[in-house]
Amino acid sequence: MKRARLFKICLLCAATLLFFSSITDVRAQVYADRLYTIYPVPRKIVPMPGQASYDGVRIVNIVADSGIDRVTINRAKQILADHAIEAVISDKIDKKGANILLGIVGSNGVADKVADHLKLDKELFKHQYFDSHILCLTNELWGKAGGATAQLVIIGENTDAVFCGLASFEQMLDSGLSHCVSIYDWASVKHRGIIEGYYGVPYSAAVTKDLFRFMARYKMNTYMYGAKSDPYHSRYWSEPYPTSITAEQESIGYLTQDMMRDIATVAQNCKVDFIWAIHPGKAFAEGTDKDIISHIMNKFESMYSLGVRQFGVFVDDVGVSSDPKILNLCANNLTLLQQTIDQKWNRKGAAPADTVKPLQYVPQLYAYSWADADKGRTFFTSLKSVPEKINIYITGANVWSVPNSKDVNHVAVELGLGRTPGWWWNYLCNDQDLTKLFIADMYTNFRDESHISSISRIDRETGLNTLIVNPMQQGELSKIGLFSVADYAWNPKAFNNDVSWEAAVSAVVGKEWAGDLFNIIPALRYYDNDEFEYLISRYKQSVERGKPAYGALLSELEKVNTSCNRIKGMKDSPKESDRLFYSDIRPWLLKLEAMTAEAMALLKLKHSTSPVQNSTVPARDYENDPDFRFEILGGMGEHIKMAERTAEPAAKNLLPFIYWLRE
Repeated sequence: MKRARLFKICLLCAATLLFFSSITDVRAQVYADRLYTIYPVPRKIVPMPGQASYDGVRIVNIVADSGIDRVTINRAKQILADHAIEAVISDKIDKKGANILLGIVGSNGVADKVADHLKLDKELFKHQYFDSHILCLTNELWGKAGGATAQLVIIGENTDAVFCGLASFEQMLDSGLSHCVSIYDWASVKHRGIIEGYYGVPYSAAVTKDLFRFMARYKMNTYMYGAKSDPYHSRYWSEPYPTSITAEQESIGYLTQDMMRDIATVAQNCKVDFIWAIHPGKAFAEGTDKDIISHIMNKFESMYSLGVRQFGVFVDDVGVSSDPKILNLCANNLTLLQQTIDQKWNRKGAAPADTVKPLQYVPQLYAYSWADADKGRTFFTSLKSVPEKINIYITGANVWSVPNSKDVNHVAVELGLGRTPGWWWNYLCNDQDLTKLFIADMYTNFRDESHISSISRIDRETGLNTLIVNPMQQGELSKIGLFSVADYAWNPKAFNNDVSWEAAVSAVVGKEWAGDLFNIIPALRYYDNDEFEYLISRYKQSVERGKPAYGALLSELEKVNTSCNRIKGMKDSPKESDRLFYSDIRPWLLKLEAMTAEAMALLKLKHSTSPVQNSTVPARDYENDPDFRFEILGGMGEHIKMAERTAEPAAKNLLPFIYWLRE
C-alpha cells in the first residue's frame, strides 16, 4: 500500500508541474506553489501582484448587476456565512472595505466596468464556450490598493456562469485566501450531471438534496430523475405522487408531494436543472393509449405545481420496433408533447421562472449495436423530424460504453439522427454488480465493473453537449466518482485520473476521515488490494518453507481494521453528509472490519508462542450475518420486488485467506 501511495504522490507532483507549465505568464512559474487548488481544474490561473485575504473582515459588501439573479446572490451570501462573514447588499462599491462584484460581461454594470479597469482579458467571451467566466481576486479596485483586503470580481456570460465562478471562490476561501489571481474558465460540456436511472432503491430525499449541494460546489448543473423502481415514474406514471407514505415505503424510496416540492426547491437554489422523467413505455412508443398526450400533461401539470420546470420521457427497455409506422407514431407523439408544453408554459411574455425547458428523451434503441445498420438508420432517422431542442440520449454502441466521439458521430451522422445526442453514461452504476462498490479511481472502476471494458479510456474530445452519469445505488459513496466526472466534463484535456481521485476522497469526506478512507478503499473493492494479495502470497510461501513470517501482513490488517473502526464514527458526526455516507458504506465497512479482525486473531493464534489450550476464534457467517446484508429493489413497473444481498468487500484475496486459515 505504501508503494501505491508513493506512486500516487509522484503522479500528483508530476501533474501539478505539467499543469503550471502550460501557463504562459512568467509570474505563474514564480508563484506556482502559492496558487489555489480548485476543482474542476480551471482553464487558466494567472497570478497577480499582491496579497489578499479576509482575515479580520466580518462584513463584505456585495454589488450585483441587474442580470444577476437572486439565487446567485444568495449563493454568495451563503458562502460568506459559512465562513462567519456577514454580507451586505448594495449598489455601490465600499471603497474602504471588502467587496464582491458580480456582473454580466458587456452589461456596462459595476463589475463589468471594474473588469475593464483591471484589464481583464475578455477574449474567452467571443467563443462558443459554456459557463464562461472570469474571477479576479485582487486588493485594489480603482487604482489604489486597499491593503491586503480581498476584493473579488466575477463576470460571466450569464448569471449561471457567475454562479460557477462562486464555486471556485468557495474553494479558495476554504483553503484560505492569500495570493491575488485572475482565473479564466469555461466548460467543455454544457449539461453536466446525474441521471438517477438505475434499477434499485431510489435515493432518499435527504441524499438527493445533499447531492444537489455537492453538484453546486463542483459545477454540475443537471439532474434527471428517472428512478426505475419509483412506481410513480413507471407503473403509476399517470397518477400524482401521494400526499403521505408509510415509514416502510419511505425506506424503499417512495416520495410524497411535499418531498418532491422540497427537492425541486433545493435544486433551484443550487442551479441544478431538476428534470422529472415519466416512463409511459409502450403507451407512448406504440400508441396503445390514444389519449397519451393528455394523460402525460396531467402528470406534468401535477409535477409543475410542485416546482418542476423540465421534463423527460423514457421509453427504454420496452423493446425496439422495426415498423416504420410505429416509429413515426412515436416521433409524432414526442413532437406533439413538446408543442403542447410550449403552448401551455412557453408563450411569449411568460416569466422566465414560469417557463419549461426542452424535453429530454430516452428512446428504445439507446445502445445502437442492438440493431444492424439498416434497422438503426430507420430508427434514428424517424427521430430526425422532432424539434431540434429536444435532447435525445444514447449510451453509445453498448449499454456500458464510455463516452467517445466515434459513437456520437455514428449516431448523429451515419445513423441519421441529425443532431448531437446526449450521453447517458452507465458509470458508476452497480445495478448489475449490486454487492460491489466502485469508489476507487475511474480506471480502476472500469476494471472492476463487470460490464465496462477493462481497457476503456476517456475521450478528450467527445463533442457532447450533455453528459449525465447513472451512479451507484449508494448516492453518497457515488460522490467520489461524481467528483471526477465533474472534473472531466468541465475540462477534459486537464483531467488526470489519479490526481482527481486523490482530491475526490478528501473533498467528499473531509480531512478528518480521508486518511482512514484511503486506507480501506482498496480492501472495500470486491477485487481487494494488491497489497493483501502480495502479503498473503508471501506469508503462505514462508509457511511452506517452515519459517512463518506474518509481521507485515498483520501490520496491514491492523491498519485496515483500525481505519474501519474509526470511520464508524461518521454515524455520530454532526454533519448530515457524513451520517448519510456511513449509512451507505455500513454493510461493507462492518464486514471488512470483521474479516480483518478474524484474520488477525487467527494469525496470532496460529503463531502464538504460548497458545491457550482449546482456544478458538469466533467465526462470523460472512454470507448471512444481518450486519453485512442490505435491501434492494429490482424490476420496473409492475415487476418491482424487494430482495436482500450481502456486501462483498475483499472477496478476491482476504475472504479466501480467512477460510484457508480456518482450515
